[in-house]
Amino acid sequence: MAFDFSSVAREGLPAPSGRFTGHPPFLFVGGNNAEEMVPVDDLRAAADAVLAREGASMGMYNVHSGPQGHRGLRDFLSGKLKRYAGIDCPADDIILTSGSLQAMDLINEVLLAPGDTVLIEASNYGGVYPRLAKCGVHAVSVAVDADGMNMDALETELARLQAEAVRPKYIYTIPTVHNPTGTILPRARRERLLELARAHDVPVFEDECYADLVWTGERPPALMALDRDARVIHIGTFSKTIAPALRVGYIAAPWDMLSRILSVKADAGSGALEQMVLAEYCPRHFDAHLKRLNAHLEAKLDNLTAALDECFGTSVHYTRPPGGIFLWVRMPDGVDTDRLNQVALAEGIAINPGSEWSREEGRKQWIRICFAHPPQDVMRDGIARLAQVCHAEFGVPEVSGNRHL
Repeated sequence: MAFDFSSVAREGLPAPSGRFTGHPPFLFVGGNNAEEMVPVDDLRAAADAVLAREGASMGMYNVHSGPQGHRGLRDFLSGKLKRYAGIDCPADDIILTSGSLQAMDLINEVLLAPGDTVLIEASNYGGVYPRLAKCGVHAVSVAVDADGMNMDALETELARLQAEAVRPKYIYTIPTVHNPTGTILPRARRERLLELARAHDVPVFEDECYADLVWTGERPPALMALDRDARVIHIGTFSKTIAPALRVGYIAAPWDMLSRILSVKADAGSGALEQMVLAEYCPRHFDAHLKRLNAHLEAKLDNLTAALDECFGTSVHYTRPPGGIFLWVRMPDGVDTDRLNQVALAEGIAINPGSEWSREEGRKQWIRICFAHPPQDVMRDGIARLAQVCHAEFGVPEVSGNRHL
């Protein structure tokens, strides 16, 4: 008889995972990017060149660059943050991480204790909620609108907490190409957010994972670029610009914060080979690759919105985002997207229901669709099938897709 590990597992764990049996045919979930845009040939050439030149350095933890990660890649990031986001950040104020999720976990480990309070946007990256729950903290939701986090709502919540003698540990925001709404926080709001943070003496946690994916290439300066008193912690990633499977993210922050992060980053260093390859590839190719990628993603978004318009007509509502890889869609009246998710998955269609990405009223009528990964013909067929499933379950749209499979 096999040993029963449930008898020794600690309490409070999530439900056990099932075995992976493959992706559904119509995959509209996750932060997956366009496989056809991964620069495979240039990455292969970069890997060959960097391994020939400095491959032996992998015999040393952190390839002689110290615990903050590969020096060449941090040098590139220092320049990229200046060019793209307006941030003056030396390489010594950057730590490389195993994706932006590790960056988030490290920041939370340094700053949060059970019973603490943080402020977050009411619609948000779905991975934030379980992480904050695991930390045992109270997450105060701040309303969002067509321009991102609402500053009047933020001021109201900060004043309420101050009256209750509660000092939040941070304000977490995704200001540039917000997940899931796709909004870009205007500069005036950015400056007001920082004014409010100063007035209430609260740090700001800026998540810029999608900030490079702006169709026009034009965006406001990052919060960290506008920060006058070194209270902003900034994270980013190569997952959305090069490839998510590389698992290379970063933290840019004042040394007072970075030194504390280093003290808890007890993993003997994030994967060095990926960092070495990116350090070789990026100075030569990043800018041109990003321009091609953004044009390709915008075309994929056009394909998605055309399919939605054809199959759902005016029964769905969305605001076309200025960048990113997601579309935030309000489904027809009467549709519960938690239920739609269940019946759609049974038909091979994976969507993200709004309850996973928002705490706002009416969230169960929204879905998040990733348009970056599916090929365009697959995307169109998947949306047509979703309309058919929605019609069969909820009676809407009245015509279950004009396309017939």
